[in-house]
Amino acid sequence: MKKITTTEALAEFCNEAAKRSYVTVDTEFLRERTYYSKLCLVQLAYQDSGSNDAVLVDPLAEGLSLDPLYRLFEDVGVVKVFHAARQDLEIFYVDQGIIPTPLFDTQVAAMVCGFGDQVGYETLVRKIAKSDLDKSSRFTDWSRRPLTDAQAKYALADVTHLRDIYEYLSARLDQSGRKKWVAEEMAVLNDPATYQSDPEQAWRRVKTRTQSGKFLAIVRELARFRENYAQERNIPRNRVFKDDALVELASTKPQSEQDLGRSRLLLREARKGDIATGILDSVKAGQEVKPEDMPRPDKDRGKLQVNPALADMLRVLLKAKTDDKDVAQKLIASSSDLDALASGQRDVPALKGWRREVFGNDALRLCDGEIGLAVKGQKVVTVPL
Repeated sequence: MKKITTTEALAEFCNEAAKRSYVTVDTEFLRERTYYSKLCLVQLAYQDSGSNDAVLVDPLAEGLSLDPLYRLFEDVGVVKVFHAARQDLEIFYVDQGIIPTPLFDTQVAAMVCGFGDQVGYETLVRKIAKSDLDKSSRFTDWSRRPLTDAQAKYALADVTHLRDIYEYLSARLDQSGRKKWVAEEMAVLNDPATYQSDPEQAWRRVKTRTQSGKFLAIVRELARFRENYAQERNIPRNRVFKDDALVELASTKPQSEQDLGRSRLLLREARKGDIATGILDSVKAGQEVKPEDMPRPDKDRGKLQVNPALADMLRVLLKAKTDDKDVAQKLIASSSDLDALASGQRDVPALKGWRREVFGNDALRLCDGEIGLAVKGQKVVTVPL
């Protein structure tokens, strides 16, 4: 087990990794007390099975720079393999604006290969690598030093078994001709917008029952202030105020700190000082928004005229298609996508790319009354009408 604490040692490992076709990557981080993840450990392994092919990189070590790793991430000759990569990639993008290329996510690949919806790493280790993981160190404090032997063993297992998983899934994809499916899915992970939190759009994450433009204008201003405040101070947005408090503030429209003191849901720290000032300014700004500048919620989705019988038939068709192709249902279409199709909408992911080939074309034919569904033996099949 090798621990890297200097830039020189990291460069040496990355130079060796650059000679291989792929490198597996994982991270350990903390985010409970910060807006952005605090990177505590990077695990790396390449495809050999020697004594130096897997390492723990300590980004908290004094003087260590991750530049050699970022150069490896930009080397298009080496595939960067992650499992459930979204949070790991966000860390590197926020730090240096870098997204590893080319990228392979084994969770996505496993869904394409029929391992179920959002399959966990532990499941793949058991089914593919024929091994078990000791998860006792999963929720430990990764910022404390020195790391325990149990932590180190757990962390390394996240990249050493990943080699077997990657090689197995890659071979399966080659055999099935589905590598292009995974490549399409990587487009979201390769898009910088995936890792950017725009304060202007923060209001869209807040669940409200009221859809009036006046109300949503205040929600938008409060959410924008909260996001900016949290980002600037690197604290969780819920430490500023939670969503239920935000909705309460948009409803009560406080005009003074005295009004804030009457809030049932607002944190005590938010009733005075900079947060209180920001809340009051946001409420005022929201009330002054002109009608033409008020937020426009997706009213069409809220008023979908869903044909429930057709929606049920689409669900049966989806299960039949995914069972036949041995691919995860959620990777093809969500429940809301099926409802949208059943209401006549056509701008849904299920009608694009490889999903259209597997499910979308027959879904449209079903919606248009060109085919029906029938039971043949143990299978549901389509029949022309």
